[in-house]
Amino acid sequence: MKRLNLERRYLGGIWAVFGWFLAAVWPAGALAHTSEGGFVLLLPTGYYVWGGAASVAATVLLILLLPERAARGMFATRRLFALCGGARWSLLTSGVCAVLLAGAVVEGLRGGQDPTHNALPLLVWTAMWLFVVTAQGIVGDLWRWVSPFRAPYALLRACGLRPVLRWPRGLGHWPGVLSYGAFAAVLLVDIAPADPDRLAWMVLGYWVLTLTGCVIFGPVWLVRAEGVGIVMRAYARLAPVARRGGAIQAGLPGWGWVSAPVPGVSLAIFMLITLACGSFDGLNETFAWLGWIGVNPLEFSGRSAVVLPNAVGLGVAVAALVAAYGLAVQAGLLLVGDRRFALGFRMLAPAILPIAFGYHIAHYLTAALVNGQYLADIVSDHIGGPEIEVTTGFLNQRAPVHVLFMVQAGAVVLGHVIAILMSHAAALRLTGSHRRAAISQAPLALFMIAYTLFGLWLLASPRGA
Repeated sequence: MKRLNLERRYLGGIWAVFGWFLAAVWPAGALAHTSEGGFVLLLPTGYYVWGGAASVAATVLLILLLPERAARGMFATRRLFALCGGARWSLLTSGVCAVLLAGAVVEGLRGGQDPTHNALPLLVWTAMWLFVVTAQGIVGDLWRWVSPFRAPYALLRACGLRPVLRWPRGLGHWPGVLSYGAFAAVLLVDIAPADPDRLAWMVLGYWVLTLTGCVIFGPVWLVRAEGVGIVMRAYARLAPVARRGGAIQAGLPGWGWVSAPVPGVSLAIFMLITLACGSFDGLNETFAWLGWIGVNPLEFSGRSAVVLPNAVGLGVAVAALVAAYGLAVQAGLLLVGDRRFALGFRMLAPAILPIAFGYHIAHYLTAALVNGQYLADIVSDHIGGPEIEVTTGFLNQRAPVHVLFMVQAGAVVLGHVIAILMSHAAALRLTGSHRRAAISQAPLALFMIAYTLFGLWLLASPRGA
């Protein structure tokens, strides 16, 4: 009985720590976007950076002290209530979103070319890439309700079209890796990703390609080849609340991946790419990166000057992260005499997702606060509402900036804490022993602590692009 009470206290402590971090990060849930990420922070960032790394290290120590039974029960879930229906309603909302996207594409081609006053860039880069992505990891799979692909494909099926080919088993998620790679290249390398006319043709091409793939292979295309949808569903499995087996269940963030089947190699690589792309998205704007590639950040002439360096840098970032992660996994397995590298690589990969998700929120927070106002203004304009004045005055005051930095730092640190807990749960499944799992996680824990330092440094670094 004493042992059971002790384990409950340990689990209660984990929930308390998580609750504190969630309270700190929650405001970011409604505030996130792309294109430009940050501003120069004139704060004592060293304290925050080292404090964040120390909190992640403390989480590692907590796991080491955790009784095995409690460690195995960290990601247990509770059934909240039964749920029925929803499929037809989600197709309806998907159809509405498809119509809205089609209208935005037309506006991108024919409307004004100011990205802050054109519906298409704001719909794609603010509404979708910021708000929907963030909602995925907090409230669950919103993408199934707003995906612009599900309803058009359902309409094609209603017209009698059926898949003509089976999805080859060996393909896995590799087409999705290529698809997301192309998306990341547009975001990070293209000279004008927010240009309405340019973006309209890219969105139209992606839409046609996706529906063509669905016609040929069926809905499996949306699951294995449509890169944006894959990353959306990957983040949705991090949400603390999700629909499983006709009911709503709740648990620690990440329980959806802990209880999921082991991902394939291609999906594991995809997860690593999300973190590599997110990290490079922050690095390529810093004074440090611009200095490395010989560009004066105070005389930045535009993205056309850094297309090639950014393309090479993105490729190197992906390769370096995959290699570093692989070495950490291999080193950990060697410590416990386990030679199942391929299985370990796949089982531990989902633990990378909370890091990528936390950094996504933190990196885009300040841009979301501004571009979200532009989005609200254009929505108000389209429905005949009043004009919404866009302001950035809050970025010139110490108190709001301090709060913003704390939220950003909290998102990064919380992501790493969840990652370490998920990684340990996966290692338990792999090794079968709490002690062996803890030993095998030592190199990966060091990797994550170092990445915490790197992520917080990125947030605090001056930017010139």
